[in-house]
Amino acid sequence: MTDIQMPRLSDTMEEGVIANWHKQVGDKVSRGEVVAEIETDKALMELEAYDDGVLEKILVEAGTTVPIGEPIAVLGDGSGAAAEAAPAAAPAPAAAAPAEAPAATAAPAAPAAPAATEPAETPAGGPKPKASPLAKAVAKEKGVDLGTVQGSGPGGRIIRADIEAAASSSPAAPAPAESAPAPASQTAPAVAGDDVEEIPLSNIRKVTAKRLTESKQNAPHFYLTSAIDVTELMEFRGNLNERLQAAGGPKVSVNDLIVKAVATSLRANPGVNVSFAGDKMLQHKRINLGVAVAIEGGLVVPVVKDADRKSVSEIATESRELAGRAREGKLKLDEMSGGTFSISNLGMFGIEQFSAVINPPEAGILAVGAARDEVQVRDGEFVARKILRVTLSADHRAVDGAVGAAFLQQFTSLLEDPLRIIA
Repeated sequence: MTDIQMPRLSDTMEEGVIANWHKQVGDKVSRGEVVAEIETDKALMELEAYDDGVLEKILVEAGTTVPIGEPIAVLGDGSGAAAEAAPAAAPAPAAAAPAEAPAATAAPAAPAAPAATEPAETPAGGPKPKASPLAKAVAKEKGVDLGTVQGSGPGGRIIRADIEAAASSSPAAPAPAESAPAPASQTAPAVAGDDVEEIPLSNIRKVTAKRLTESKQNAPHFYLTSAIDVTELMEFRGNLNERLQAAGGPKVSVNDLIVKAVATSLRANPGVNVSFAGDKMLQHKRINLGVAVAIEGGLVVPVVKDADRKSVSEIATESRELAGRAREGKLKLDEMSGGTFSISNLGMFGIEQFSAVINPPEAGILAVGAARDEVQVRDGEFVARKILRVTLSADHRAVDGAVGAAFLQQFTSLLEDPLRIIA
């Protein structure tokens, strides 16, 4: 028999959540076939089988957080599947799995133990019933006593479906009495109640919070802002799209032109395309640009590889494909890894200017706002111009102020003379 282990599906992954199982105990599995979906710190990803066989045991129910390398199922010849079929056949319904996966990340679970080692459950006076974190939360919400519920998960573990069934078959038990409120002078975190709703962190949100907190604590940020006249850039984009569409090509967005201009500026200013690594600096020879994409439950950063060597239309096509797969949770590991610099654009939300947090181990990120009509003085006359503000956040351990300023100066000159972007 072969253990199926929680794999490392991203370079920053430390644990994963079993979002749902595609196979059940007793099912035949072929090499390369999808066995389960795993929610990582970056996306919802498919777990493929490495060997042919029969799924004999499911060790971890849907919704459970598991450290990388821990066994989650057993693949064999089928001889042991019959004994495990009963407990493994009752994971949470597929429709509930996506909602269950993020909730389980609120408290990482310990590695699953073999079913035989779990203590028997008793309604009262015995060991505490085994239940998933989500099941406990739902039981508390619905007033269900865990001691009265028979678990249907592996080893008799109580899962969400058991709580839902118990709640629908009997009147809800009264909710536990609330503890006395803290004195007014005492600061305490808000707790769930009539006025507050607890929303468990998704795995993506949890890891994002951890990494960006470390970034602000460890990397001394400094910020440089430029106001760029993009009047000609807007006109250039309109003319370029007319020609591209006439030739059957893709439309180019302002962000696509920005990505290309950033790539060109990094090629001219390699001192920004670096990483700080303790007692040394890493100079990246490739220019791989991460482009932040907001998705439900967090933020992911797919990477446009070798952006300086691609045309604007190639960048446009690739960026749309990556963003689409990011929102569907179907990005591959290599599409989210290897970034050397990032871009975050909130212009589409009307944000004029902001500062972004560096995405480690990169040394810089460019925050892009919205282009606004502003009055400028040109040749002694007042004229309306489109002004775009961008802010470079840089790691001062790796990038000096003058180096960052030279990069931003180059970038500004490209946007104000847009023909040079595609030259």
